[in-house]
Amino acid sequence: MNPLTLVLFSTVCALLAGCASTRSISNSSYRESGSASDLPRHGYSDPGFAYRGELSEFDVLGVARDHTAFEEDIQQALDQAQPIRLKPAGAILLIQSGAMFPDNPMVAGLSQRVRVVPFSGVPPRSASADDPEANFSLAKSLRLAAARAGAETIVCYWGILESAQEKIATKAVAWVPVVTWFVPDEREHMRIRLKVALVDVRTGNWSVLSPPPFDSKTLSVGPRRAVADQKLVERLKKQAYEAGVRELLRVYSVESVSANDAN
Repeated sequence: MNPLTLVLFSTVCALLAGCASTRSISNSSYRESGSASDLPRHGYSDPGFAYRGELSEFDVLGVARDHTAFEEDIQQALDQAQPIRLKPAGAILLIQSGAMFPDNPMVAGLSQRVRVVPFSGVPPRSASADDPEANFSLAKSLRLAAARAGAETIVCYWGILESAQEKIATKAVAWVPVVTWFVPDEREHMRIRLKVALVDVRTGNWSVLSPPPFDSKTLSVGPRRAVADQKLVERLKKQAYEAGVRELLRVYSVESVSANDAN
């Protein structure tokens, strides 16, 4: 390959190449390519509402990372295991990992079938992945909080937004008769994935569900890229929450289980 062809090939690849990023549904504000993905969001009047990271599954489920398990423990756990069930009009403690409040579409969807008690998913400042006792203690504290609220089940969910920006080959701005209209210079591909954990407050038994991911894409231009990004985020969140609620109720609702048994 001659030098000129090599240069042209490299240039085209650079233009077509996008950059990928991952962000939490609890920290989903738009960030320019190359910016730090773990910085707290701005605009809060009180720093107590700033994003501080995610809860760990170990925090919620009460699983000790370095606990030595014996065969007797495993057999006992199997003997005592009971399926998780959501009772009609029952109460759940709903937690969105990383957020002070669960997102409204998730609350609204579940509220049609159960009583929702929203609870903070902001991790404690003292939480440490190297402290198994802290993980176990937090899980018990969540179960106690749920019990005091009359909730028999804890529902905690996590979500990540995976996005990639694909540069359109030509970056030249082309004007059309209407001022402020531009030719889009970037295509954003985005996917949202949810994971939902259910914990029985009485026994500590738990189950985890992961609904199918949702993906979409949009064209955007520089001055409006942040707006297009956030509209896409909100649309995907709404779709994922609606599907997540349907799947959650299909698998764990007492009514759904009874209907399946009848068939």
